[in-house]
Amino acid sequence: MSPADYFEIAMILAFGISWPINLYKAWKARTTRGTSILFLSLIFLGYIAGIISKFCNQDYMSNFGQRWYVLVVYFLNLIVVGANIVVYFMNWKIDRNINPKR
Repeated sequence: MSPADYFEIAMILAFGISWPINLYKAWKARTTRGTSILFLSLIFLGYIAGIISKFCNQDYMSNFGQRWYVLVVYFLNLIVVGANIVVYFMNWKIDRNINPKR
């Protein structure tokens, strides 16, 4: 593995730890206050771009058998960010029921 691989793994693991924490906090808060759907959407699109970049990278794909775990972590992060988006809309519905004028 190259040094770049280690730094990429560190980055996706840091995000991988952060997103479930954010999901739990959003679930418990039961409100959209302090949450940006634009931010979540941009992160979601960023993970999609990262996944596509892996499939387009010939060096990565030629060594896929040795580096498959990087793509797995990207997909796991994508799923958790997607869950954050779902919770956002669940909380948005709760906010609308509490304050219908919003």
